[in-house]
Amino acid sequence: MSFQAAVPLDELPEVGAVRADVDGHPVAVVRAEDGSLHAVDDICSHAEVSLSEGDVEDCTIECWLHGSRFDLRTGAPIGLPATVPIAVYDVKVEDDMVLVDVTAPRSATTPLTAANKEH
Repeated sequence: MSFQAAVPLDELPEVGAVRADVDGHPVAVVRAEDGSLHAVDDICSHAEVSLSEGDVEDCTIECWLHGSRFDLRTGAPIGLPATVPIAVYDVKVEDDMVLVDVTAPRSATTPLTAANKEH
């Protein structure tokens, strides 16, 4: 693992996301409603739109343009029109700095279908 500085912890909103460039990767660093920290691809898999500009609710982030919603823990799309997962990165905090490892992205393997869409 190769963690790199992404954003100072005090620059994250209480609930919300901030865009960071980590080793050339656009990453959305997110604080969920439960206080947990997450890092995901900043680009929506449905359209070339920054997810860090979207709304965070529970442990999901919503694309502001078309309303696609993604699980911050798995990257799985849980709201159409997106059907392809986004990458999720490991996160840790050291000395009040959020660090992200973009060398080993994880993502859900099941695309969204009508059968597994969250209601």
